[in-house]
Amino acid sequence: MANEKNKLAINGGEKAVPGYEGINHPKIGIEEFMELVDTWGYSVNVKNEIRRLVETERDIPEPHLARYYHPKQSKVALLEEYAKNFFGTKHALAVNSGTSALIAAYIGAGIGPGDEVIVPGYTFFATVSAVVVARAIPVIAEIDETMTLDPEDVERKITPQTKAIVPVHIAGHACNMDAIMEIARKHNIKVIEDTAQACGGMYKGRRLGSIGDAGCFSLSTWKITGAGEGGMVITNDDMTYIKAQGQHDTAACWRPDRFGKERMPGELFCGENYRMSELEGSVIYVQMQKSGAQFERYNTNMRRIASQIGKYDRIKLRPSNDINGDVGYILTLLPQTPGAATELATALAAEGVPAGARGTKVSRDWHVYAFWEQILQQKTATPEGCPFTCPLYKGMLPKYSQDMCPRTMDIFDRAVNIAVNQWWTPRDCDNIAAAINKVCRVLG
Repeated sequence: MANEKNKLAINGGEKAVPGYEGINHPKIGIEEFMELVDTWGYSVNVKNEIRRLVETERDIPEPHLARYYHPKQSKVALLEEYAKNFFGTKHALAVNSGTSALIAAYIGAGIGPGDEVIVPGYTFFATVSAVVVARAIPVIAEIDETMTLDPEDVERKITPQTKAIVPVHIAGHACNMDAIMEIARKHNIKVIEDTAQACGGMYKGRRLGSIGDAGCFSLSTWKITGAGEGGMVITNDDMTYIKAQGQHDTAACWRPDRFGKERMPGELFCGENYRMSELEGSVIYVQMQKSGAQFERYNTNMRRIASQIGKYDRIKLRPSNDINGDVGYILTLLPQTPGAATELATALAAEGVPAGARGTKVSRDWHVYAFWEQILQQKTATPEGCPFTCPLYKGMLPKYSQDMCPRTMDIFDRAVNIAVNQWWTPRDCDNIAAAINKVCRVLG
């Protein structure tokens, strides 16, 4: 009997641990869900009713908030699938921010030490910061009066080290993609579209972000499409997509066999972790489905207002590369001087028009190159100064200074931006146009 008791279970004996008295409780349960409900700001009565209802449901499977282990249930995967169809691209990769999207796309496109990347002097600092993170040299080019990258200055700044051009569809304004793509193809360099501020916009019938070799999006709370933090890379190129995936997930969960050997040269390398969570994916999936209709509302209202603005000697409407494709949440007027911009914005605001201008202000703004001291002073996280001191770089380091792009500063300081509301009625738009004409007749 004693021998039978000591017999191993694997040999037919009794289990030493026949069962457990402890009862499992879900790691993620009703309490976490109710915190999300609270984030929406519902009243106490509504929250109590929601709790009562959800507590009546039993045996609900615990949510898995990372996408990889339940691909059929993944909201992030649904977002990517929707994005591929919406933008008309072969691949879409959801990431945790617009900055991460830029870094993943740059590295995916093969940008690295020894390379130069041309960026506009008017864009949020993340566009240029990501170039340095990819260990390449940013080359800052002028904008033109469309508020977007000036193709002529781009061509002037191309060197043997130029690897990519980054047109930025700033404030929903479409870049001159025909000219930029022609330059890129002539010089055999990549085009990475920064579409952080223009989700849903178009250029000659194609969605912004889908025209270059890759497109990058910010899908955060501060953008017209998105909430919380999020971003996306879209591309038609298989290797750009594979390398962007590798950069966004160093653990290689995205591969068919995550522990398998490298399938092709360049597939495996030391990346980072930019993965989008299922919480963000759930919200942004819904946001992305609203993007097309949102674009139509913004663009319609912007064009209705713009079509009614008269011609004035000293004030003009920003020229557009494609007025039917600009998202339209910003309408820009260009007076002749920064002082006139301040005067115009102040007068418009007094009429009830949501207008603003930098004008004569001297405040810092990370949307314009003159305040990118990290670049102008070549600041780096470690003292050796990479990539600015990289021995692999064989070019002439740009002479960074606050006055290196004078036309950009002039246009930036003269721009008067009017925030267009997608929910304005036709009468609202007509009233805004009338107010603009009223002020311009006096000041213009």
